[in-house]
Amino acid sequence: MRIQGKLRRLGHRAAAATIRKVLRTHRIPPPRYRDDSWRAFLRAQAQTLLATDFFHIDCAVTLTRRYVAFVIEHSTRRVHLLRVTRYPTGAWATQPARDFTAEMEAAGHRFTHLIRDRDAKFTAAFDGVFSATGITAIMTAPQAPRMNAIAERFVGSVRHECTDRILIGGERHLGVVLDHYIAHYKAGRSHQGEGLSLRAPDDDPNVIPFPAQVDQIRRRRVLGGLINEYETAA
Repeated sequence: MRIQGKLRRLGHRAAAATIRKVLRTHRIPPPRYRDDSWRAFLRAQAQTLLATDFFHIDCAVTLTRRYVAFVIEHSTRRVHLLRVTRYPTGAWATQPARDFTAEMEAAGHRFTHLIRDRDAKFTAAFDGVFSATGITAIMTAPQAPRMNAIAERFVGSVRHECTDRILIGGERHLGVVLDHYIAHYKAGRSHQGEGLSLRAPDDDPNVIPFPAQVDQIRRRRVLGGLINEYETAA
């Protein structure tokens, strides 16, 4: 389905069965199975849901660990990178939460709930920042990562597609890498999420271009070729 989405964005129609046959012919294995138990919940509530989490990256040069805080919108899979730090604390997490909610208010947000896990960095002050703007924080059950499946899925994607495949020199380098990846994630990567129909989050939801004739496709390298984006040549 991901390949089908890429082809649709380039103006080519291909059946999923045809793509599956080609993959099998070349012995390319399918993606790991993903549980769909949350599909009904997401379909009903996705437009008003946010999710937040942390993930860590080990820097190969400085031999230190950096922690990344982010928020993701359930309905669009649009990711908002909050901050990167070496020393994550509850007090530290509260400030980027203030900055994020201020941006959402300025943009006229429609969100009502924020899903988070029980990490000690998510304090009462952190929840209070969101509640002040009408967003209720909902804690997941202990040891239940599937309850925050959208955020966990993003962490898996950024690790598998980006940070696990590149040596991170330090905090500044990590920030540059994440900025490039998130820009690709929002504008150049097809998503299989409910309601996205193989679009990227920043695509026009009502338009999928189908050029009358595609003579040439251009590849654009991101992060030195770690990620490739494709577009029709002018």
